[in-house]
Amino acid sequence: MLGVPLTGKETIAQPHYIDKLQILLVKFMTSILTPKTRKLPDQAIAAKIFHWINIISLFIMLTSGLQIYNANPVFGGRSGLHLPPIFTLGGWLAGGRHWHFAAMWFFSLNLLWYGMYVLITRRWRHRFVGVNDIKALQKAQNSKRLIYAWHRIVYTAIIPILLLALFTGIGMYKPAQFPWIVDTFGSWEALRIVHFSSVPMVILFAVVHSLLGRKAGGTELTESMFW
Repeated sequence: MLGVPLTGKETIAQPHYIDKLQILLVKFMTSILTPKTRKLPDQAIAAKIFHWINIISLFIMLTSGLQIYNANPVFGGRSGLHLPPIFTLGGWLAGGRHWHFAAMWFFSLNLLWYGMYVLITRRWRHRFVGVNDIKALQKAQNSKRLIYAWHRIVYTAIIPILLLALFTGIGMYKPAQFPWIVDTFGSWEALRIVHFSSVPMVILFAVVHSLLGRKAGGTELTESMFW
């Protein structure tokens, strides 16, 4: 075997295999040494505007609503629990009402135009809960898929809560024009309690929504909603 001379084809093939090996080695080293860049999430400008207006208007409605509450607390009447002025906006009852209802219009119009945007662009297919999300809660073993399912469920659940807050707010804003709203809840006091109870529900939603968003896509996802 040692005495058999190599043919010309064999002598050329050896450097060819060595070149292939070198190329593979370079690719392997490059894949190790070069840091992998992950594509950062990016949201539509409409979503960013929607979130900013929501945050600002909800903050104004919350603080001005607490000012209205202080004028006549829901629980315990005028002698009930009063909140420190640092948490309120408006200075007095009329001032609180002006701020509250001004922010309500911004909030309502913001929900309206964004709802139309979601329908037109069909973003609702990726934002709201579907049959596959319910099935995922029952069968999925992938933790990431479960987070997505819960995120869509929470995102969908806030819609009736916001509509309830707006519905009861209109009844309190114009009780003479919409007496049937007051009658729906039985009394003015019951209407106030339902409207007031929407505040902790919205706050709870904001916290859970933010935590699930971070679990689903990290801080980059939540920051992309605003910047």
